[in-house]
Amino acid sequence: MSLEIDSRLTELRGIGPVRAGKLATTGLRTVGDLLHHLPFRYEDRRQLTSIGEAIEEGTFSLAARVGELKRIHLRRRGLSVVNGWLEDETGRLPAVWFNRPYLIQQVKDGEQYLLHGRVRRRGSRLEMVNPSCESLSEAMLGGRIVAIYNSVGGLGPALVRRLVRIALDELPLKSLGDEIPSSLRRQHGLPCLGEALLQVHWPDDAADVDLLNERRSPGHCRLIYGEFLELQVELGMLRSFQTRDEKRHRYEVGRELRSKMQEALPFRLTGAQARALEEILADMESPFPMLRLLQGDVGSGKTIVAALALIVAMENGLQGAFMAPTELLAEQHFRSLRHLLEPRFRLALVTGSGNRPTEVRRGLADGRIQLAVGTHALIQEGVAFDRLALAVVDEQHRFGVAQRQVLLEKGQRPDMLVMTATPIPRSLALTAYGDLSLSVVDELPPGRRAVNTRVVRQDRRDDVHQWLAEHLEKGGQAYVVFPSIDDSSQISCASISTQGEAVRRLLARWPSEVLHGRVETEERERIMQSFGAGETRLLVATSIIEVGVDVPGATVMIIDSAERFGLAQLHQLRGRVGRGAERSYCVALHGQLTEEAERRLAVFGETTDGFRIAEADLEIRGPGDLLGTRQAGEPLFRVANIVADRRWLEKARSDASELLVDSREARKTPFMRRMEERARSRYKRLAGG
Repeated sequence: MSLEIDSRLTELRGIGPVRAGKLATTGLRTVGDLLHHLPFRYEDRRQLTSIGEAIEEGTFSLAARVGELKRIHLRRRGLSVVNGWLEDETGRLPAVWFNRPYLIQQVKDGEQYLLHGRVRRRGSRLEMVNPSCESLSEAMLGGRIVAIYNSVGGLGPALVRRLVRIALDELPLKSLGDEIPSSLRRQHGLPCLGEALLQVHWPDDAADVDLLNERRSPGHCRLIYGEFLELQVELGMLRSFQTRDEKRHRYEVGRELRSKMQEALPFRLTGAQARALEEILADMESPFPMLRLLQGDVGSGKTIVAALALIVAMENGLQGAFMAPTELLAEQHFRSLRHLLEPRFRLALVTGSGNRPTEVRRGLADGRIQLAVGTHALIQEGVAFDRLALAVVDEQHRFGVAQRQVLLEKGQRPDMLVMTATPIPRSLALTAYGDLSLSVVDELPPGRRAVNTRVVRQDRRDDVHQWLAEHLEKGGQAYVVFPSIDDSSQISCASISTQGEAVRRLLARWPSEVLHGRVETEERERIMQSFGAGETRLLVATSIIEVGVDVPGATVMIIDSAERFGLAQLHQLRGRVGRGAERSYCVALHGQLTEEAERRLAVFGETTDGFRIAEADLEIRGPGDLLGTRQAGEPLFRVANIVADRRWLEKARSDASELLVDSREARKTPFMRRMEERARSRYKRLAGG
């Protein structure tokens, strides 16, 4: 039986059940999976150099005898150095290998080897550092560009390379099917799949090593584009499944209703808010369900836009639901919406710790309660709606798609608006949220001022606390935030129980409170009401106050052990101040920094622009951590990178749109049939069927 791209790895010569089992734990189960385990770098070994020609620093390939190997143990536990000599007819060159003790057993004294590595100057002489070392009699890698692999599934780089070579030899590469339309490959100058795989694993002598190492070779680009195109087509189909059936409810948005919406506003909308609202209303008036993401920076006024959409639903005799990820945020939204909407509309708060009296459940079920604000408790059994028409989900990255789907099932194909105060770079939005239409609120309300931000070492903590005392003396309010409630032997950082209480004792002249996840609901409400009224001057808290807390009188935010927070989280915390007309300040105190933490805090100190912060966060952390629960357990790409490969993502997005509106005949191609099957499978999982 001939080998195929979808063949199990056990069908590949050299891989038995045990080896296949180890590879399966890393996600490699088929020959195609193995061939998508790409080299992480390429070495140019096309030019063999004699030792006599290696007279300056650089990277060289040598054919030489290896001898006089000696292992030296270092003081650092478990580390060692192997020293030796390389020799050919033109001279001798010392070599050193760090932490490769196995070479003593593997290398035979005086035998010829093919070596590739960096020659450096050390004192008055040159030496070769950590060269690869392969017996010249068995070398399959001399005189060419060589792919270098990471170990995977317990298989070392050399064995991975050998197995990849076997797969390339046994696969019918020239006749290997490529489902991506040939017209698109020609348009972008890309090779077919078989040629692309050969180029990235076994490049020919004419290949550009720099392009290979930058993952910009034609072969790399074909694989990158293919992954992006598949996802964009799948997301487009998923959206069509979610919105293809007409909703049962309809909205009338006439002049009278718009007048009522205007009356409810405590201020004029910004241009960005007005634009987002019109996009939402157009979706709501459509006969098909809305599926829209509303994103905007901290304090840009997304909640008021959502509130106006809810007014439209309720004025049309329908119900709304507003779901938030935490009880604190749900309580904050409930207070804000009640102030805006009562007594015209009847609202109820539904949370896990709060009681849900029979009258609330009955009121939702018979329609007397028009808006339910709550946490995930909204999607639990026992909570039913009479005519749920609009579901709003705040801080959507805290919820999985399946949880949102459960909320949708509380109504008859209701409209859905999901919101985030964490700006999402376009490249990430196209991949993680490509099935949602996008509205952006990129303008702050008038009077909002940028928060003055400083990044300070923890050894200046006393100075910062003295400055905080002066601020409180002038009548101000402040937050002091810590990453943990109690001290931990595992993590080195300040906590509320020690440093937080020390701050409260130091500033005992002013009323202070402590807020964290262990505080009971009623006590939490009392603390927030006291702080909101200005009676409490200092709030010592964890990141529980990260989103939704709106106290205009608070103008100072001190974040202790700031290196323990992510960049987006730091930006959210800073957004708790600067919500009034007074000048506001944020101080990030930090301890010892890793390289990544130093980059995060540098960006945090330089800008208050949430969209710039989102781009930087994506570049620092990569997409994996930023996708939240939406893609949990589903690795998006094996080759593509949405940061480095944005250009191909945009092309794939455009091409996918054309494929999806093409004729029915185009939808019958193998590629489109496979994408439709994948999209249906994902849709069934989300719908719980």
